[in-house]
Amino acid sequence: MHVSIITVGGTIDKVYFDAKSRYEVGPPNVARILGELTLSISYTVNPLLRKDSLDLTDADRRFIYDTVQADPAPRILITHGTDTMITTARSLAAVPAKTIVLTGAMEPALFKTSDAVFNIGCALAAVQILPAGVYIAMNGAIFAADRVVKNLEQNRFEESEATG
Repeated sequence: MHVSIITVGGTIDKVYFDAKSRYEVGPPNVARILGELTLSISYTVNPLLRKDSLDLTDADRRFIYDTVQADPAPRILITHGTDTMITTARSLAAVPAKTIVLTGAMEPALFKTSDAVFNIGCALAAVQILPAGVYIAMNGAIFAADRVVKNLEQNRFEESEATG
């Protein structure tokens, strides 16, 4: 099985430089994380963007959509910032015949306490077994893109009513 991994930035790839929280979105950490494992699948990493998700524009989302649509792989994993992950996931709903799973992290992958490794593992498993559609893998759960919200108070993703 082959999985195409597209990275667009977000907290998962942030690199901090000082105690005053100056940061930039660095290279994709998913490549480092998966490179340290002995996996039974093949994958490619396409570093598409390096943006905080709050800085993503409609044009960026169209670029992500076009990239996913053109990718020959039927299984796509996207690492993304959590603040607008749901918006991007919903913008991909019209992509036919692909299983697309978005994931990210609440803390940078380079932090010891980060949830990045766990979320990437969940997303990698999900993209292999789910039927075609768009999903979010966060906080130990898999959500359909049209049935998820980010609970800012509890800093986690949760199931919601369908948004149609």
